[in-house]
Amino acid sequence: MEACVSKVIGNITISADGYSAGLNQTEERPFGDDGGDGTGDKLHAWMFETPEENRAEADQMTAASAFIMGRNMFGPIRGEWDRQWNGWWGDNPPFHAPVFVLTHYPRDPQPMEGGTTYYFVTDGIKSALTQAREAAGDGDVTVMGGATTINQYLAAGLIDELRLHIAPLTLGAGTRIFDGVPPLILEQVTSRAASLVTHVTYRVLS
Repeated sequence: MEACVSKVIGNITISADGYSAGLNQTEERPFGDDGGDGTGDKLHAWMFETPEENRAEADQMTAASAFIMGRNMFGPIRGEWDRQWNGWWGDNPPFHAPVFVLTHYPRDPQPMEGGTTYYFVTDGIKSALTQAREAAGDGDVTVMGGATTINQYLAAGLIDELRLHIAPLTLGAGTRIFDGVPPLILEQVTSRAASLVTHVTYRVLS
């Protein structure tokens, strides 16, 4: 019997033309010009308008043993931490595991309800991954995004599997998956079309 091998998984919702967020992002409109009101309502409609149809994929997003995200995904604050921002997800975030946030500005770990603790990593993507793997043990590590963060891990050859949730709209500009990433060879593992999204999983071969 083969031992279970943990994976590093990129997991993100994108538009049909590859954008995870539009231009003109603000705290009030974190997804910018996203085809809706800027809160991701159009891009992420599959999560909120048809949750039961997409329950398996939504549950997969938070099933890892540790997570990595960029500071832009964590919140709208730039520069020094001048206020106690603890993410978009309230007092009990859905991760229930360690979350390593990439930033240039030091901050003490922030424990939350439900088992989530945010750790703020200032020495780069490889350090964040090392810490996440140690925290995950034999479990998977998921790089949640945004696209810029996933692109850094793809470019460094550190993603094993890529799960894309493709919404049926185009944004035309913004933050895009694969920008700045060398050509990749991907093997399609699964694909499932739902009413508001197509879920595709790729194995990253090179």
